[in-house]
Amino acid sequence: MCSLEKRGTLFILTLTGTDGDDQHRLGPQVIASLLSTLSRIAAEAIPGSVLITTAHGRYYSTGFDLIWARKAESGAAAANRLHSMVNSLKPVAAALMALPMPTIAALNGHAAAAGFLLAICHDYVLMRSDVGVLYMPEVDLGLPLPDYFAAMFRSKIRSPTVMREVVMSGVKVKAAEGVKMGMVDSAHDSAESVVEASMRLAEKLSRRKWVGDVYADIRKSLYPDACAVLDLPLKPLLEHSKDKGGKGQWDLQLCFE
Repeated sequence: MCSLEKRGTLFILTLTGTDGDDQHRLGPQVIASLLSTLSRIAAEAIPGSVLITTAHGRYYSTGFDLIWARKAESGAAAANRLHSMVNSLKPVAAALMALPMPTIAALNGHAAAAGFLLAICHDYVLMRSDVGVLYMPEVDLGLPLPDYFAAMFRSKIRSPTVMREVVMSGVKVKAAEGVKMGMVDSAHDSAESVVEASMRLAEKLSRRKWVGDVYADIRKSLYPDACAVLDLPLKPLLEHSKDKGGKGQWDLQLCFE
């Protein structure tokens, strides 16, 4: 599951897991909770809103709840459970990419598989350096990569060498290495410091008071391939460029004040 705290214009979403699951595995209940919470955040967005997501302990999220999938009565049923989680997380990725505000992943620990995907759906990734790795284990587990996973990684990791190491070699990436690879914005020496840094960044971004829908459409325009796979339409520029009277609504002087 997840909890939501609001501090002024900042939303803080915390993964809490279910039944004492400290790895914050993404099972059906957690995915449904995430989607519902993101829908609420989008509905309550105002200029200056910012989202931070984090978790408690040594794990941000280790991905889909494979333990639950393997408890199914047959191999086919287990595969169906995994398939259902893959399908149900896709709208969560889409919701993050379409959220009308800046988004920050404050990684308190390990982010693996679908947990890694969740992190890179954010605009900024800040990571704890004393504990935790970024890890795509699909190649080690013998699992194919869902289409929207592949599209998001292609969009967010532009270096073919880094892509090969992360996705095709299953390399475990610590915070400092993630910064060098361009996947992580900054590394911090504890869970507390990564959250504090995320709060400072969020407050800085909040002061800009950007129009959320415009911010979201600019984000989507930067990652058209991923958004196409996520079924997110790109809004034509003219829908933003005119006010009700049909005249341009920008004042460039404001940009320099």
